[in-house]
Amino acid sequence: MKSINMEGKTITVLGLGYIGLPTSIVLAKAGHKVNGYDPNEEVVKTLNSGKIHIVENNVQDEFKKVVDSGNFKAFSKIQPADVYIICVPTPFKEDNKEEKLADLSYVESAAHDVATVVKEGDLVILESTVPPLTTKMVANIIEKDTGMSKDKFHTVHCPERVLPGKILYELEHNDRIIGSDREESALMAKNLYESFVKEGTCYVTDDITAEMCKLVENTFRDINIAYANELSIICHELGIDVFKLIELANKHPRVNILTPGVGVGGHCIAVDPWFLVEKFGDNARLINTARHVNDYKPLWVSNQVEEEIKHDKNVKIGVLGLAYKPNIDDLRESPSIILAEDLIKKGYTVYGCEPNTKKEKIKNIEVKSLDYVLENCDYLVITLANKEFLEKKEKIFAKKHYNCIGLK
Repeated sequence: MKSINMEGKTITVLGLGYIGLPTSIVLAKAGHKVNGYDPNEEVVKTLNSGKIHIVENNVQDEFKKVVDSGNFKAFSKIQPADVYIICVPTPFKEDNKEEKLADLSYVESAAHDVATVVKEGDLVILESTVPPLTTKMVANIIEKDTGMSKDKFHTVHCPERVLPGKILYELEHNDRIIGSDREESALMAKNLYESFVKEGTCYVTDDITAEMCKLVENTFRDINIAYANELSIICHELGIDVFKLIELANKHPRVNILTPGVGVGGHCIAVDPWFLVEKFGDNARLINTARHVNDYKPLWVSNQVEEEIKHDKNVKIGVLGLAYKPNIDDLRESPSIILAEDLIKKGYTVYGCEPNTKKEKIKNIEVKSLDYVLENCDYLVITLANKEFLEKKEKIFAKKHYNCIGLK
């Protein structure tokens, strides 16, 4: 396949959150001129002062370097460029509590924003995780808003696939899937991503396959986690240690059962499978069941805690960990929050401890320091293995507790 030179192009990244900001950094490190666009003026002000607004390993140091180099600047109004990369959220619709339906309003808004500045020959990349056919929707919006035929600009889907806590490393080392209905468009994006992907391979496919690839990756993981979580419930009924059982079962050369926990959170695994359920209904029965298993797990843990404390409303409960995984500040879809809120709803006094956030209250949960929780709570629920918890493991285990994650 022919190579298309993308050197010297100006890039606007739409959305400066957990994906957009690190993506901007690796692009700027690779020598590209990057305009970061976020409508939140506080975020823009913070970034232009040289500080980041998220908790993520190594990001602050690398961010300062690209700001000092002049390759990155943040704006609260979209800036004209040659390449536009959309990194906005795709949450659930708030007005439909009964079903988990994709809210594409942020993607739609981003497409309308791009349409105000896009010109012929520009490349528009959708990185947000979306249901299939969304990339075509973006192209349709731009075509309608501008009156420019879709063959005059380029649209591509290139889903991110990174692990919080290692985002910068994985952006530069993981394989990427690049999809478009036009080969020229895909090759333009491939050339751009190869400017910063150091060890991974950039694979080219069509846009719908690329959209599905991210969904099936996270759905695969969700189904496997659901199996582990369901095992923990069964083992509780049998009165055996699920963590020991899994350790022994994994001695089989072709078995690799995951570790159960309090549930599944984050903006990927807890969300993406629902996009398939929404689109394909009865043909996604296993996916649907796995989602219900994982969504039920924090409520099941809440019931076990109640039994252990004998429904005594005078017992003060501390939940150790409120983010969706250890050592980050991302609270999206966190099962620990669902657990804590369920206990509060039942009438218990609950304090949360999350060392990676500065928030004093998350929903209905008062957030306290670890020392405060250890001193003031009668019972602990361990949901994450944050480094601060590991450092005081002996003090934590000295209290009555429920160990959701097999922390030793």
